[in-house]
Amino acid sequence: MLWQPTQVALPVSGTADRFPVRRVYCVGRNYLDHIREMQEGDERDDPFFFQKPADAVVPDNAEVPYPPQTGDLHYEGELVVAIGAEGAGVDVRDAYGLVFGHAAGIDLTRRDRQRECRERAHPWEAGKSFDHSAPCGPILPGSDPLDGELTLTVNGERRQHTGLELMIWNVPEIISHLSRSYRLMPGDLIYTGTPAGVGPVLPGDRVRVEITGLPSLTVTIVEGETHATQRTA
Repeated sequence: MLWQPTQVALPVSGTADRFPVRRVYCVGRNYLDHIREMQEGDERDDPFFFQKPADAVVPDNAEVPYPPQTGDLHYEGELVVAIGAEGAGVDVRDAYGLVFGHAAGIDLTRRDRQRECRERAHPWEAGKSFDHSAPCGPILPGSDPLDGELTLTVNGERRQHTGLELMIWNVPEIISHLSRSYRLMPGDLIYTGTPAGVGPVLPGDRVRVEITGLPSLTVTIVEGETHATQRTA
């Protein structure tokens, strides 16, 4: 018998249901303060996207091994949108009709590898699309627009804080733009970008994301098999 991969599925808050993950899309550079802290200019014309593998998703309270091939693992706290209906070429006015719910997420990034990719004009895959790189909390069902605040802490110390209204492209705009390139389907997750304050984490660090009205997300970074060697290399 051929090996069958395990279907990654996230809990749906307030129910016994699970949300099977199909694809993971991420929006790059969606907060102006983060663009500036990364020294990438002041403006963006259109949103751009990258993907992570579906099995990079890990749930709330997971232990995340420090990944190989990096000495500079960064957190990026984000609002995640869960898609519950099919759509392509979606108008902004109809975009919320595709939304199943929302969650708190973390886009873990091998920052040193991402910089190397950028300098060589290579895709960001080495910096973004690795095992356990997409922690996501329980999904709260509902398609109403969210407002409020996002806060990320490391070991109880606040590192990121923003109002969701400061996203350059809001959720309907993100969905509309993304659906021009891909047919969105139930099970898709969209990580909507991170504000300023990104920084490194090490084994033993506890990272928590809180977004107004949503279940929180907490993960702990643990030692990876090769982390000790690579961190000091």
